[in-house]
Amino acid sequence: MTAFHEVLFPLDVALKSAGGPERRTEIVSFGSGREQRNARWAESRRRYDAGYGVKTLEALQAVVAFFEERRGQLFGFRWRDRLDSSSAAPGHPPSPLDQGIGIGDGVTANYQLVKSYGAGFEPYARRITKPVAGSVRVAVGGVEAAGGFTVDATRGVVTFAAGRIPPPGAAVTAGYQFDVPVRFDTDYLEVDLSAFAAGAIPNIPVIEIRV
Repeated sequence: MTAFHEVLFPLDVALKSAGGPERRTEIVSFGSGREQRNARWAESRRRYDAGYGVKTLEALQAVVAFFEERRGQLFGFRWRDRLDSSSAAPGHPPSPLDQGIGIGDGVTANYQLVKSYGAGFEPYARRITKPVAGSVRVAVGGVEAAGGFTVDATRGVVTFAAGRIPPPGAAVTAGYQFDVPVRFDTDYLEVDLSAFAAGAIPNIPVIEIRV
């Protein structure tokens, strides 16, 4: 089981960092000039460089302390992606109608939070495993549920109580804020204070993990 600490990386640093999704595509080129492309990964994986967010000595010290407590690459942690941390469209608060997470059958009580990207050709459904506690809103059949469910904020699973299980054919939707499960992608942080004072950016790689 992946070792994970349910703690958020320093937010002021993360929100100024650089990074985004990565995919692994295998491309085979033929003599005719045609090519065959195959997806090696079913899911994308985020990479970030926290160094871009370190602007002060105090921030650098906070990151070093965080790194030490995580024992380098050993323990995972939560990361707030400034570009993509909500189920809603940019500029809008989460709504219980944001994302479809299943269709009721009168039996199923557990529903995994997901976020869909795209709509016209090959929509991608991303599993959301680290929702922000207290941010999840749920609707059944287009009506927000005032209660009758719990949310596991460590796995991103919504569980309906007995007697409140979605009936057959009812759309189950959710809105939420979320973090990305990550770890440091190095066991060594090279800190050159003379270069840092001159404006150099330390390299602090962070990579998404599966939990």
